Amino acid sequence: MKRIVLPILCCLLPAMANAQHYIDSINLYRKHYKEDFLTDARSPLKAADTGFLRFYPADISYKVKASFVLTPQAKEFSMPTHSGKDKMFRQYGIATFKLHDTLLVLHVYQNITLSKDPKYKDDLFIPFTDLTTYEETYAGGRYIDISINDIKKNELILDFNTCYNPYCAFASGYSCPIPPDENKLAVHIQAGEKLFGKSVEE
Repeated sequence: MKRIVLPILCCLLPAMANAQHYIDSINLYRKHYKEDFLTDARSPLKAADTGFLRFYPADISYKVKASFVLTPQAKEFSMPTHSGKDKMFRQYGIATFKLHDTLLVLHVYQNITLSKDPKYKDDLFIPFTDLTTYEETYAGGRYIDISINDIKKNELILDFNTCYNPYCAFASGYSCPIPPDENKLAVHIQAGEKLFGKSVEE
């Protein structure tokens, strides 16, 4: 029996170590995420409020490799926001991936105004909704931020464990883009940030 168990353990231990390393990295990411609320002058949250931020447990199965197709001919368009003020974006490309054996597509956008600022010129934006929206996660959808530099050889890593709520999930008065219909995912994305655990004042 020992001869069988030992090889199995030798295989499992590195996998367990990698999984724990990933969980630790997500926990660190969330620690910095909370700290950012305390340094941003426009933040809707105070230090005591960060205790009401809630997340799904880190799950590496929600970190997926996507094929990426650039859409350089895409025209600029106006994306509505929760404040009623539109923001100008253009579609930068399309990511196609499998999540738990389901083939999915997300459209990736670039903010026109920010693309002209050297500090933010490489920033890309993925707003989306899914079947947890309204029930377990914010009704206005969630966001993933990536960089142009994350796209390598027409591939992109999407990690839904890093998806987050817009400021509109915590307070009114912000111009948070509303995810376009083309980014409505017909699956449950039980990863990333959940509903805020405190009533939001209108």
